[in-house]
Amino acid sequence: MSRTPGTYRWRGVLIAAIVLLSWLGTLIFALQADFAALGWAAAPLSLLMTFLYTGLFITAHDAMHGTVAPKHPRLNSAIGILATRLYALFSFRVLLRKHHEHHAHPASDGDPDFHDGAHRGFVRWYLHFFFTYVTWKQLLGMAVLYNVLMHIVGVPDANLILFWALPAILSTFQLFYFGTYLPHRETDEPYREPHRARSNEYGVLLSFLTCYHFGYHEEHHVHPGVPWWRLPAARRARNAENTGE
Repeated sequence: MSRTPGTYRWRGVLIAAIVLLSWLGTLIFALQADFAALGWAAAPLSLLMTFLYTGLFITAHDAMHGTVAPKHPRLNSAIGILATRLYALFSFRVLLRKHHEHHAHPASDGDPDFHDGAHRGFVRWYLHFFFTYVTWKQLLGMAVLYNVLMHIVGVPDANLILFWALPAILSTFQLFYFGTYLPHRETDEPYREPHRARSNEYGVLLSFLTCYHFGYHEEHHVHPGVPWWRLPAARRARNAENTGE
């Protein structure tokens, strides 16, 4: 890829704002909606919230690589902090440190995301992944926030569970499966060094719907300065390079 992070200027901020505002607007609508009146629409609304939660984390992830506001590091960090706090009261500083450890030592003992998933299984790897990042302080804070929303703000319990708590949990599965397990699991096919990551073969639309193109994971490791919305172009360029076109 010939472009550098500075090439994107304010486009990353605009896209981050769209993701953040979409999450916030949909959440406000969902939390105050008449659950009974929603009927069958409650399930797709919950899935939409899951997708938007995943977008929050992907936005924070891009901020970790400085691609949200490349020429404005303070703004870039502020957006990352906001996204991680809204997602589940995460510490952006802690996530930043661990994510760069992942890039420095992918799929190895020095990688905080890696858990020898081929031998210990999907569930154990997911639980290792989950508790590597989630702390008791976060869980306590989320419990307090849940009770504030229910008892003080007056949000119905069913709405909180289906549109706030459940989507946040489901998005961790989405992020783990498409962004960690599939790209970094051990298979009979050897890793390509030094990035030790694989990409899926999904088309652009399915790639976006599954995990904001984070499944184009080898491209991300090769070009960590490319934001999520430019990963399809990075994949096309890499495929053309590999085929000699």
